[in-house]
Amino acid sequence: MEIIYQLPRIDREIESLMERIHPPRVCMDNDSSIDCTVLKIDSANRHGILLEIVQVLTDFDLVISKSYISSDGGWLMDVFHVTDKVGNKLTDQSLVHYIQQALCPTRSGKEISSDIELQSCKGPQQKVSTSVVNLAIEVTATDRPGLFSEISAVLLGLGFNVVSATAWTHNDRVACIIHVEDGSRSGPIIDMERLAHVQEQLQNVVEAHDGKREEKRRVRMRSFGAGRNHTERRLHQLMYADGDYESCRACYGDRSGEHKKGCDGTHVSVGRYEEKGYWVVNVRSRDRPKLLFDTVCVLTDMHYEVFHAAIGSNSSMAHQEYFVRPKGKSNLDDESEKQKLTLCIIAAIERRISHGLKLDIRTQNRGGLLSNVTRVIRENGLSIARVQVGVDGEIAVGSFYVTDSSGKDVNPDIVELVRRETGGSTVADYTSHYRIPKSLSSRKPILGTMSTTEVRPRFSLGSMLWSQLERLSINFGHIKS
Repeated sequence: MEIIYQLPRIDREIESLMERIHPPRVCMDNDSSIDCTVLKIDSANRHGILLEIVQVLTDFDLVISKSYISSDGGWLMDVFHVTDKVGNKLTDQSLVHYIQQALCPTRSGKEISSDIELQSCKGPQQKVSTSVVNLAIEVTATDRPGLFSEISAVLLGLGFNVVSATAWTHNDRVACIIHVEDGSRSGPIIDMERLAHVQEQLQNVVEAHDGKREEKRRVRMRSFGAGRNHTERRLHQLMYADGDYESCRACYGDRSGEHKKGCDGTHVSVGRYEEKGYWVVNVRSRDRPKLLFDTVCVLTDMHYEVFHAAIGSNSSMAHQEYFVRPKGKSNLDDESEKQKLTLCIIAAIERRISHGLKLDIRTQNRGGLLSNVTRVIRENGLSIARVQVGVDGEIAVGSFYVTDSSGKDVNPDIVELVRRETGGSTVADYTSHYRIPKSLSSRKPILGTMSTTEVRPRFSLGSMLWSQLERLSINFGHIKS
């Protein structure tokens, strides 16, 4: 068996030239607002940098209450009103340095490497380099009760330790990312025959119910380069590629475009701004953590350039307005593309909304724990709607969102059953659908690692967007081109 490394054909020296000449500049202002810190970020503009900025802020556990985006003319000037996770202003000036370094890896000394997909094919067997240590298994498939339990059992039976696992379900589709290591030697897996075998076994689990529909099912091995493994971003990409948005339904309101009073659904409209040649994307949805991150993810992955935006909220409802253009396209009359963009944004917002009973576990880490917990859930007729598990030191920490397969309320007895299986604490959360475990370590074998960040976007400028952005841009000072 031969392993083929698909490396990107990009000269990093050329790609990073502009950020070396004009690195991102971050200003922390605690005087302009009474209740929040105003972060002003300007930099040479390039596709994807807005997502990188939002991702960095969320990974630092910052709560974004309002944002103004402007990136016309090859430069971006972004303003974010932020607090820490408990609502206080930011006081640590070193945060500015950390944000700048995170946005400019060529100056921070980080290793710059890209993702590598491990593809198996017939041929002479080769050994994989020991540098391939961040191995992840990615699965997209039709969702069904017990699927995650079967996957966990296969990994345990083949002698793999699960380092972290995160899974989302949406519109009868599931995407999961599982980081594994060698259970016998607690290190990277370098035996390609074992990797091929586990891939084959997982493929059989998926095909048992999915059939042979290649376009709707995939199991693959992937090695992530240092500093590039952002699980939630990758889950968005997997579900978008899997077409989970195709089953979404857009709500366009009544004939006048107005929605019913008190409606709290997700509404997306795409119009035109003739004078500037933009598409105007308006999003109205319930406010929740990471909403801004999720929306910018889909715009970036669909190759839309965001030129201006205003984000905010009114009470519990969030409003987002984006002025965008499709990258490399000038046609603003493509109705099918507008429809696809509408459905994809709705899907990106809905993917993180987890229904059902949330079970938070905390117990001593041990091999096979994930398999045991998912087996108990499956044997009691429950389905896993979402999971995120990992370790904190020697302690396993995780969250499972479970639903009853018949649509009934989840039997609360499941809490005690899971507690007996784990031997630690299990808490049922009947109120929150959004809180997930905080920044978990992924270097100990077991179960998901993502930082928890509450993002509460707010809005709104509407027709006054241009004058407001012009006034805000004055605060950045002169930028030499």
